[in-house]
Amino acid sequence: MYDWIAKLTSDEQKLARIEHRLRIIPLWVLHAVCAFISFAGHAALRNSLVRRVEHNIADLLDDMPKRAIRATSKNYMENVVFTLVEILFLSKRLLKLQTHHFDVQGEENLREAQSRSNGKGFIVYTPHMGNFFYYYWYLTRKYDCLTVASAGSQELRPLYLKFAAMGCKGLDYDSVPPLELYRTLKKHLQNGGVVFLLGDFWRASFPLSRFFGRLTRTPEGAAMLAHDLRIPIVPFYGHRIRGFNHKLIFGSPFELQDELSGRIARAEVNLQLNGFMERVIREQPGSWFYWFNVHERWEETSVTNADQTTSSEVG
Repeated sequence: MYDWIAKLTSDEQKLARIEHRLRIIPLWVLHAVCAFISFAGHAALRNSLVRRVEHNIADLLDDMPKRAIRATSKNYMENVVFTLVEILFLSKRLLKLQTHHFDVQGEENLREAQSRSNGKGFIVYTPHMGNFFYYYWYLTRKYDCLTVASAGSQELRPLYLKFAAMGCKGLDYDSVPPLELYRTLKKHLQNGGVVFLLGDFWRASFPLSRFFGRLTRTPEGAAMLAHDLRIPIVPFYGHRIRGFNHKLIFGSPFELQDELSGRIARAEVNLQLNGFMERVIREQPGSWFYWFNVHERWEETSVTNADQTTSSEVG
């Protein structure tokens, strides 16, 4: 997948020329072009990327019929194509697009989280679904936001630079030391800012947890920040409705239980958040980005202190 993205983003001057020319093209024409590219890409990559995506879907969503798996892989390819076109060529139209193409639900939950944070900020927590770049941009229009991304990869760098130029602030997982990362996020929250965290990142250094009932490693930054600052977490996800239209859903804010503390509290909240992400991925499987490599993150050995999971749902 990253190699495929690299081919599209390697020549920034060429991308700029294409973006300039596409400004006069109506969205319905771009919609038709994207639909054709995703259809052709699904057929061309049938024996490579698509096969891996469908295998991973069948592996995790084992109750899904074969016909539904194939439809999900088509939706997946469509979302990837539309998202890349949106980021690379339509980002300058966002102010105009959001009015008619964003269906936003639960914004009152953001206001509630703000009122419950006692002058501090709050955390918005989400998996990589739909066009998560767009969703973060939308939030930055309303709050002082900071996020954490993986901008070190050359394939994805042009995508992040697009949104950095639009005022979307972010820290890089792979270049900022963990302690500095945590302190920066904590200070931002203490000053009343909002932190937008994508919880389905994987790194070998992350703590052990459970996701889809399997042993893996997921970040605990959201749980640590919420515990240390006693601030709420707002579960959020977005997905593509059709074409360039999106639905954004902000869930009810929640806080850590007072009777839990330290490592136990972080692990419990992390399982709750993983349960939330699993639920929304099951609801909108074609919108989740990581189907192409999710098989790489499962631990082969079991660990006794991480042998429990929860189906608790947040949101």
